[in-house]
Amino acid sequence: MKRWFKYIKPYWPWFVLGPVCMIIEVIGEVRMPTFLQAVINAANDGTLTEAMGWQAMGGMILNALIMMAGGVGGAYFGAKAQVNFAADLRADIYARIQTFSFSNIDRFSTGSLVTRMTNDVTQVTNFVGMMLRMMLRAPGMMIAALIMAVSIRPKLSLVFAVSIPLLLIGVAVVLRIGFPRFKRMQEKIDGINATVRENVTNVRVVKSFVREEFEEEKFSAANRGLRDANISAVKVMITTQPLMTLLMQGTILALVLIGGPIILRGEMPVGDLSAFITYAMQILTSLLMMSFMLMFSSRAMASGKRILEVLEEEPDITDGREAGGSRVTSGAIEFRDVTFRYYKTSEDAVLNHISLRIPAGATVGITGATGCGKSTLVSLIPRLYDPDEGTVLVDGTDVKDYRLHDLREDVSMVLQNNTLFSGTIADNLRWGNQDATDEEIRQAVARAQADKFIDSFPDGYDTVIEQGGTNVSGGQKQRLCIARALLKKPKILILDDSTSAVDTATEALIRRAFREELKDSTKLIISQRISSVMDADLILVMEEGRITAQGTHEELLRTSQTYREICDSQLERKEVS
Repeated sequence: MKRWFKYIKPYWPWFVLGPVCMIIEVIGEVRMPTFLQAVINAANDGTLTEAMGWQAMGGMILNALIMMAGGVGGAYFGAKAQVNFAADLRADIYARIQTFSFSNIDRFSTGSLVTRMTNDVTQVTNFVGMMLRMMLRAPGMMIAALIMAVSIRPKLSLVFAVSIPLLLIGVAVVLRIGFPRFKRMQEKIDGINATVRENVTNVRVVKSFVREEFEEEKFSAANRGLRDANISAVKVMITTQPLMTLLMQGTILALVLIGGPIILRGEMPVGDLSAFITYAMQILTSLLMMSFMLMFSSRAMASGKRILEVLEEEPDITDGREAGGSRVTSGAIEFRDVTFRYYKTSEDAVLNHISLRIPAGATVGITGATGCGKSTLVSLIPRLYDPDEGTVLVDGTDVKDYRLHDLREDVSMVLQNNTLFSGTIADNLRWGNQDATDEEIRQAVARAQADKFIDSFPDGYDTVIEQGGTNVSGGQKQRLCIARALLKKPKILILDDSTSAVDTATEALIRRAFREELKDSTKLIISQRISSVMDADLILVMEEGRITAQGTHEELLRTSQTYREICDSQLERKEVS
């Protein structure tokens, strides 16, 4: 409860005024039957006058206006409280997700996080809105109407001793059945969101392999699962209302059967029975409202639990206790007996006892078969992951002793899957440095060999990039991502197979720009192309999570059979001899 109070505290006046206004409405609603009671009793006794009729009518109109003011005020303040609660909750979830490491995100899955931040937040905030409208109104009306009913005829009120417990038992049964069903329904929404996201993101692959029918069937299966879960949950709702209505009507029938003979014996006026029945309806309606509130609470509780799982998830990678304000100054890198596993219970490590020193300003090429651990190795430098054993140092300092912001600010990384965001080309480039001048942007773009194709666009740097960069080619996307990384003016630059879609001539110009313009930066280049790494100061050959050979191009040709085989498969023999 303490966790949720955080989102209530800033808006407590609205959280208080909403229910207070609803209490005003309740008072008016409970008073309303007394006007009719007096008129009916006077008419039955023959004492009703025209003045009494007008007086009763005026009182009813005034009472209705007070009820309307209370209802409008309650709805207004309740809505303000609800929407602000939702906005703050979404903001906190989003901020929390930003602190997650890759492994944290993997534990939830992207589709589930999207569902929790949208659908689950909607369920919780809808329940908050319902609570603001009903939490005082329903019990307040029930208590007030019960008092009024007892004051009219105490013995007749014994009917409630049977109907109210039956109603409460029904609500308890519904909650017990409904909670797991609503939780299952939210999990099915996770599944369908993940399916849609995957299909839309990879629509080009789906079409190129003519897999539309397969994807439609996969979506249909997820859709059927959500439908069945919905039906299962709705069954609870649709069977509850008729049962509750039957109980209400049975109570009214019992009151009429018991109260009728009392009236015939002259022991109770007709107006009193009419008012008593109205109060009985108010009591049972209040109970019905509370039952629906509890039923909705079961779904809100399931969603709230899922939200708390995100808010209470501890990021795997955080600033250490000793993290200071130091920054990367030279870019020297060292791996000391580093071992890493993605699945911590797995016996097979992705990286096995890696020890390596890279001098500041050096250019290092990393090559090897797919899945040998190249990308994992460089991901440990900016702490996208932490090693299970051993230490990664930058400038002689354990990377865990840097603040994450400072470390990552000085390390630029161009990943295998180049990502652009919706916005202009200039907006995307300024991800590297939001304060970059136009001249700095043009310099970075020129170094990445992206200036010519940008200038060829009618809108130049103002060209709008669609989400995911789908309106530029793979090679153009890679060069924009390289330019974005260069704008950070990093001490360490990591290129993870980031020129695979660029022709060799353009790649050579990019490498020359690195040599000439980034002399003081440490550069790590992962590539399957020998031409991309052959000019490096140091080349690492990796196999099955280990560095099996290292040296210059010429040295590796003499000492590493694996490297020679890679060269022979890509280059003409005369070029490598």
